[in-house]
Amino acid sequence: MSEAPAAPPSASADRVAGDGIGLLVRAPAPRPGWRLLPARIGAMCAVELQKLRHDRTELYTRAVQPALWLLIFGQTFTRIRAIPTGGIPYLDFMAPGIIAQSAMFIAIFYGIQIIWERDAGVLNKLLVTPTPRSALVTGKAFAAGVKSLVQAVVVIVIAALLGVAMTWNPLRLLGVAAAVILGSAFFSCLSMTIAGIVLSRDRLMGIGQAITMPLFFGSNALYPVAVMPGWLQAVSKANPLSYQVDALRGLLLGTSAHLALDFAVLVLAAALGITAASSLLGRLAR
Repeated sequence: MSEAPAAPPSASADRVAGDGIGLLVRAPAPRPGWRLLPARIGAMCAVELQKLRHDRTELYTRAVQPALWLLIFGQTFTRIRAIPTGGIPYLDFMAPGIIAQSAMFIAIFYGIQIIWERDAGVLNKLLVTPTPRSALVTGKAFAAGVKSLVQAVVVIVIAALLGVAMTWNPLRLLGVAAAVILGSAFFSCLSMTIAGIVLSRDRLMGIGQAITMPLFFGSNALYPVAVMPGWLQAVSKANPLSYQVDALRGLLLGTSAHLALDFAVLVLAAALGITAASSLLGRLAR
C-alpha cells in the first residue's frame, strides 16, 4: 500500500493540537496604514498645491499683510534706528520674522478645514480607512507646511525687491524650507488640537485670532530677546516661533544662531503637535 501524502510543512507548522483536533492558526495580516504614510503625505501636499494652482486669490491677499509690514514698519524703523539689531539694517533683521509670521498665520487656522471635513462627512470616511490617525494628521500638517512654503517664497521675493541682503546658497535655502515646514506643521497641529477641543469653527476662529498676536509679539520676530523685559524673555524662550525665526535669520542673513537647537525644538514641537492632534481627531467624528 502506498503511504498517505504528508501534510505540507507550512500547514503542519500552523497546526496546533487541541482536544485531538488540529486547529489552523494564522497570524493576522499587518495593517497597511504605515506603508501608506508617504503616499498620504504626498497626496495631501498635492491637493494643497492644486488649490493654489486653481485659485491664486488667497495667495495674493495673504501677501498684502507681509508687504505692508516690510514696506511701512520695516523701512520706518530702519530710518529711526530705534531697535538694536547688531549692525544689520532693521529691514533685514525683520524679514525672517515676517516670513515666520506669514507661515504661522496660514497654519494656525488649519483646524477649520478639519471641522469643515467633519461637517461634510469626509472625516468619518478618512477615519475608517486603515491609515493611522497620526498618518492623517501628519499628512495634513505637512500639507499646511507646503502651503506656508509658497507664502514664504512670496515674502522672500518681496524682501529681495526691497534690497534685503539674503543668501541664495541652495543648501541654506533648503534649511529655510525645512524650518518653514516644521514650524507650520506645529502650528497647524496646534490648530487641529484646538479644533478637537472646541468642535466649532466660530470658537476656533476666535481662539486663533486671540493667540496669533501674542505668539508673534512674544517672539523675537520684531526685536531681539535682549531688549525684552524678563517675563517676556521667558515667554519667548518657550515660544516655538522664536526658534523658527532664529533659524531663518541664521540661514538667510548668516547671523549667529543655534541651528542645532532651533531645529531640535522645531522637530520636537511638531512631533508633540502631531501626537496631541491625533489623540483628539476621533473626538471630532463623534
